[in-house]
Amino acid sequence: MQRLYDFLRRHPTWVDTFWAVVLLGLSGLSVVNQHGVAGRHGTIAEGMAVSAVLCVVVALRRRHPEPMLLLALATGLAQLVLDVETTAADFAMLVITYTVAAIGARWASRLALAAGLCAAVLAQIRWPDEHSSFAGQIAIAVFQTVPFALAWVLGDSMRTRRAYFAQLEERAARLEKEREAQSKVAVAAERARIARELHDVVAHNVSVMVVQADGAAYVLDAAPDQARKALETISSTGRQALAEMRRLLGVLRTGEHQESGEYVPQPDVGQIDDLVDQCRTSGLPVDFKVEGTPRPLPSGVELTAYRIVQEALTNTRKHGGPNAGASVRLVYFDDGLGLLVEDDGKGAPHELYEEGGADGQGHGLIGMRERVGMVGGTLDAGPRPGGGFRISVLLPLKPAP
Repeated sequence: MQRLYDFLRRHPTWVDTFWAVVLLGLSGLSVVNQHGVAGRHGTIAEGMAVSAVLCVVVALRRRHPEPMLLLALATGLAQLVLDVETTAADFAMLVITYTVAAIGARWASRLALAAGLCAAVLAQIRWPDEHSSFAGQIAIAVFQTVPFALAWVLGDSMRTRRAYFAQLEERAARLEKEREAQSKVAVAAERARIARELHDVVAHNVSVMVVQADGAAYVLDAAPDQARKALETISSTGRQALAEMRRLLGVLRTGEHQESGEYVPQPDVGQIDDLVDQCRTSGLPVDFKVEGTPRPLPSGVELTAYRIVQEALTNTRKHGGPNAGASVRLVYFDDGLGLLVEDDGKGAPHELYEEGGADGQGHGLIGMRERVGMVGGTLDAGPRPGGGFRISVLLPLKPAP
């Protein structure tokens, strides 16, 4: 049935042609029956010709609405002149009135309304009912005018409804494009910010390597053991710098440029405790716990963990309400670092978290996903079943391949 329905929608002219053929058959029977009744006017040939033309109007009404309206009006006038009384084919007048009111030009719609209001009156004058009084003739004319008015009103309502839906679709498409554009801008800005921060991390590691290399060269002959330790430090620091540089190039590979700005020392996991204290001072109760054995982490992972907690707690202050509280869990696994930030506030629509950043530059979860993706981690965020919001992050401690 769905295939049949789709086929009929794709071929409206075929559907109209089918009904035109049906109408032509009914009109033929009507003309033959009328010809056998005493007092009827018009020949069978004239009646069939008029019926055939009106059926053509039905068949082509959606393909050529305005020309079919003019053809229907000309046929109606021919009926009056040739004295061919109405048949079943005159139903086409109602059909074309509805059609031009729904999809035709405005002038055609107004012309169809005027013709429909006059059609019944002219038909009653041309073929009056001899058994009715003058008042009865007027009542019949008014009664026959109502279907034309209803057909026009229904068609005009369909036109208004289609225009309204078309406007809604156009507006939705425009808003979707604007949202996509804003998301792209947000991602670009966040990537530029991350690249700047990673640049500082790599610069720090390279500086350590230079200092260690100078020290190793200085004590190479006098203290070989100390030189060996310095070289080991250079090796580990170099691997870490290469991993961070690889992520940095992944950001810059899209062709985005860094924002100009002053480089400052970047925060690490050890400063999350200070961040929590700041939130408590500002009036947000925060429960902070560390599980597992703390150990040195790659600079990019530490920076990402700090920014995720900062972003989450900022969202809690902005959207959680006056009595909201939060909890932060930092878990050291063998091969990763886990973060769990939850709040019990009233929460906010998921879209607000997507749009609001912690420092006014990021875009909430968009920035979080970018940061987590940079270090090869995973992020899961959404409303909690009991109320509030939950953000769970897993950051691997080994560089992503």
